[in-house]
Amino acid sequence: MTDNIAAKTIVITGASSGMGAAAARLLAAKGANVVLGARRADRIDTLAAEIIDAGGKATSVTTDVTRQDDLRTLVDTGVEIYGRIDVLINNAGIMPLSPLERLRVDEWDQMIDVNLKGVLYGIAAALPHMTAQKSGHIVNVSSVAGHKLFGGSAVYSATKFAVRAVSEGLRQEMAPYNIRTTIISPGAVKTELLEHINEKDVQKANQDYVGQVGVPAETFARMVAFAINEPEDVAINEILFRPTAQEL
Repeated sequence: MTDNIAAKTIVITGASSGMGAAAARLLAAKGANVVLGARRADRIDTLAAEIIDAGGKATSVTTDVTRQDDLRTLVDTGVEIYGRIDVLINNAGIMPLSPLERLRVDEWDQMIDVNLKGVLYGIAAALPHMTAQKSGHIVNVSSVAGHKLFGGSAVYSATKFAVRAVSEGLRQEMAPYNIRTTIISPGAVKTELLEHINEKDVQKANQDYVGQVGVPAETFARMVAFAINEPEDVAINEILFRPTAQEL
């Protein structure tokens, strides 16, 4: 059923590839107006054109989630074009895994800026509209790494644990406004995320593993659609999914 997806305005960060692009395609096919945000303008422009050519509705806005003004522009553009924002999917993220002893301090800062502050900036952009509407839905993307740690994941996991904490606080505070919240924690998914790993030994180990057991990005898209499609009086607060073959 797509009754609760059709005609909704859904803003997606990190929409240029992987899970964000897959979610955009699926939600647009189900009748949503999708507003695509990412740094790679050429990719989101191409994706928006693809969706429109297929009969859907899409808008692209070049967005760097480390810039609060960019998130505000992304959300406000969706509201200006479609009249409201119904869902925000805070999907943008990076994963340059490395052991702490290698002191990749710049990468630690990047993960905090993108994975945590980017989510907070998205929330800050969407909440004024959603609280005024007394409705809305914020989907924050965590990870299995937001539940468990593994080799080289200390800082990445810290950002994803933090996303879960922020999401639970948001859930509690937004209940009076009828705003739903969902945390989605993917396991091994085949995306470009592993390309962010600069430590070659860590990258190879993760690429080998995900190559063996990983599921396609469309798996994430189906989880998002499930959470959004539930009736407005039901909030799917957390989804944790893994490939069946994943042990971690």
